[in-house]
Amino acid sequence: MKQLASLVTFGLIFGAAVPAMAQRVAQRVAHDKDAPKEIPAQARPPKGMCRIWIDGVPAGQQPAPTDCSTAIRNRPSNGRVLFGDDDSDSSKTADKKRKPAAMKGFTVPKSFVPRRPPGN
Repeated sequence: MKQLASLVTFGLIFGAAVPAMAQRVAQRVAHDKDAPKEIPAQARPPKGMCRIWIDGVPAGQQPAPTDCSTAIRNRPSNGRVLFGDDDSDSSKTADKKRKPAAMKGFTVPKSFVPRRPPGN
């Protein structure tokens, strides 16, 4: 009887999850089909800035680069935010794996033990 209850429970969970997964795949396929395949290099925002990219709008008519918090806050439903430090060039991926200059030589001492706050 326990096996039957477990089987029914698993079937209900799986049955509910399949339509949700199918909808997500359909939305992703529809969005990818409408979105431009490549954003021109001259349209990418400078390093440290972001740009709202609205799907279906020519590159010359896109909003100007702005700070990232404003771009994220003002992104329309048919747009996305391009970050200035994103590289579409795969030859630059090795640079991304390097540590930032501020991290160079940074190590945590082995004897480091966090102190308790006063009063505890």
